[in-house]
Amino acid sequence: MKNGAGIIIGFVLGLAGFLYMFKVLILVNIPPEDELAPGIVVLAAIINGVFFSYVGYRVQEFFGKKSV
Repeated sequence: MKNGAGIIIGFVLGLAGFLYMFKVLILVNIPPEDELAPGIVVLAAIINGVFFSYVGYRVQEFFGKKSV
């Protein structure tokens, strides 16, 4: 792996984006007395991060230098 910037940036953006959108869209509508399984939220965030790291890898591969 020469340059993993696409993978790292994709993972961080996917993970942080999911957690932010979960906070904005889901946690606002849930009353405080309801319990929420934090493990499922973290697992979903990691899966989303892995998906976006794959997308970042493909984008980096597409726009990267092409050897002749």
